[in-house]
Amino acid sequence: MLKPVEWVGSSRTDLRRFPDAVRDRIGFAIYQAQIGLRHRDAKPLKGYGSGVLEVVSRFDGDTFRAVYTLRFESAVYVLHAFQKKAKRGAATPQTELDLVRRRLRTAKRHYRNAYGGD
Repeated sequence: MLKPVEWVGSSRTDLRRFPDAVRDRIGFAIYQAQIGLRHRDAKPLKGYGSGVLEVVSRFDGDTFRAVYTLRFESAVYVLHAFQKKAKRGAATPQTELDLVRRRLRTAKRHYRNAYGGD
């Protein structure tokens, strides 16, 4: 069964701004999540427990990331899509992590209201 995708905040608009090759890779990762599989490049996002995954795609010297969650049984929630701008280290910047945390709370509220789940 193909789970619906729910886009939180500006995640869909942000993803659409990525280069085609990056959109294709991240889109395929989200599709695999919809059918119950895990993309080979999807890794757990540290500090968020199980079910919050990040896909990193590099293109033309730039790094793009998308974060989505599988915590909800009936839908895949895309929480954030962004280009990593910081040149220092591979870690995700704290401002981006804070946004993911807020959007995860938003997704939980939405899921409860839209799907009647926890």
